[in-house]
Amino acid sequence: MTLATADQAGNPSARIVLLKGADQNGFTFFTNYESQKGKDLAVRPHAALLFHWHELERQIRIKGMVGRVSSTESDEYFHFRPAASRIGVWASHQSSEIPNREFLEEAEKRFAADFGVAPPKPEHWGGYRLHPTEIEFWQGRPSRLHDRIHYQLEGSNWRIARLAP
Repeated sequence: MTLATADQAGNPSARIVLLKGADQNGFTFFTNYESQKGKDLAVRPHAALLFHWHELERQIRIKGMVGRVSSTESDEYFHFRPAASRIGVWASHQSSEIPNREFLEEAEKRFAADFGVAPPKPEHWGGYRLHPTEIEFWQGRPSRLHDRIHYQLEGSNWRIARLAP
């Protein structure tokens, strides 16, 4: 899914992240809390998600508040990941500048030697959950008179409206 955040100054940033869960509590993804998205969410805990299926001419846009998942949930998912992915979390200071590829590969070797196949979850890594306040379903049409169905959370109820394309 595409995740869009904004920094302190309101400058937007979008990137693709892996959706790890979607349920009545919201949409869950995991990352480095010190990454650009983590820094953005620390100062502006609002985000937007986009799912797009070009071949089907469909998309879903979601906006909402974002908060960290429990440390238990982050621990469970971290230990479920392959060992190489867990080592990668330690080796990469996500979004920071590095001198070259070798720097990253050396860090990976160093942490693999330190931790073996059982690296612990670092404090700077975990999950977020977006709690939706708006959801829009879009269906493209050849006439460009697309269908847009918009859900807006009002209190504990969803207001549903059709929007003009």
